[in-house]
Order: sequence, then structure tokens, then C-alpha cells
Amino acid sequence: MKLQSQVISGLKCHIADELDEGVQPRVVVVLCHGFGAPGTDLVPLGQMLLRQPKLSGSVQFVFPEAPLSLESLGMPEGRAWWPIDMHRLQMAVALGNFRDLSNDAPPELSTARERISGLIRQWSEQTGVPLSHFVLGGFSQGAMLATDVTLHLEENPGGLIIWSGTMLNEDVWRKRAPLHKGLRVLQSHGTNDLILPFAAAGWLKEMLSHAGADVDFLPFTGSHEIPHQVLSRLSDFLRELVGNGRTHH
Repeated sequence: MKLQSQVISGLKCHIADELDEGVQPRVVVVLCHGFGAPGTDLVPLGQMLLRQPKLSGSVQFVFPEAPLSLESLGMPEGRAWWPIDMHRLQMAVALGNFRDLSNDAPPELSTARERISGLIRQWSEQTGVPLSHFVLGGFSQGAMLATDVTLHLEENPGGLIIWSGTMLNEDVWRKRAPLHKGLRVLQSHGTNDLILPFAAAGWLKEMLSHAGADVDFLPFTGSHEIPHQVLSRLSDFLRELVGNGRTHH
């Protein structure tokens, strides 16, 4: 397993693959971590998927680190794409209050979007992989960012992965979503999620489906997490995309 780090579009990125020297990937998966996680948080998931023979010689994972350090909050390894009100979150969880973020549009969101969009452009030029064979996704805050980036692209990527995400920036997303008919989406959410409510994930699913996206929604009994069956569904999707990409070079 090869794991290297380099700066792409101003972001430190961890790149995992099992490609032979000089061989370019058929599919690139860009996964954005959640609030408070280190930049390497999702790397083991990519490494696990790359153990599968049908993916190991074709897929490359790119894990960008969010630009904001949370060291001042007592999380020296923690990173964030934008700040959140920790007191508001802790109170909502403690009291069991419903967290509706659909009207939130963090000022830092546009900067994070530009960084990830630039990463995709730069890496597509470097590898020769077209946007149609990029899969963009993430967990929690990273899933919100991936959704925002995808809806602002001029064409559809190969897929969008929304792990425990939610509706954000709703006015803009509702306007952009119909421009992405046929977008393939893998969305999962725990029915007992106390951080981002299951019902709000349903709003996002309905909005994307109504706009013409092809949403594969996987609810699971659990909380704010990525269970095995969700990774299995991603594995199936990537194998299909690899099979469809054999002639693009």
C-alpha cells in the first residue's frame, strides 16, 4: 500500500493507492473528513477498500486536510472546514433538540469549495482522469462540503458520497440541484444520529431526488458513523465505475 502526502490546491492531501509506477488511476475518490477529525481520519477506509483486487490496480484515494486547526479548542490534531458553535452543538445533543442547519451558509464555505474544486481540476490535469471518473464525498461536515462542491460543478462527477451529512445552504442547493440531473449519489445516515438528525438527511435525499439525481439511500440502525454495509455499497459502486472506465485513456 502506497501512502504519500503532497499539497494540492493549497491543501495537504494524503494519497493512497496500489498503482504500479507510471500507471494512472481509472477512478479517483476524494474524501473529506468531518469536523474535529485529523486529516488522516478516513485513510484506513480507503486502505481497506484497496485490498480488493478489482479496486487495487485502478482506484486512487485522495484525502484532503481541512485548513482550520482546532488546537485552540484543545484538539491539537483536529481540523475543520469551517468553525461551528460547539456550545450550541453540545446543548442540542444534551437536550435532544433537533439541529436544523438548512439555512446555515458559513462564510468559510466558499473558500473551502474553491480549494476542493481546485484540487479536482489540478488532479484531473495531472492524472488524465476526467471529472466523470472522480467520486467526491465525505463524512459529516466533509459530506456537506462535498455536496456543496458537487452542486457548484459545471458537470456531474462520477458520484457523490454523503456519509451522515445534512441539508445546508438550502436556497443555493435547491437552485443548483436541477442542473445535475442523473447525478449518482450514495447517501447513508444512522436512524439514531444525535449530531445530525436522520429526518434532515431525508430532506436532503428528497431535494436531490426531486431535482433528478439518482440517490441510493442507505439508512442504518446506528448513530454518527460509517458502518460496514455502507463501505460495502461504496465498493460495489467503485467496481462498477472502474468497469465503465476501461477505455478512457
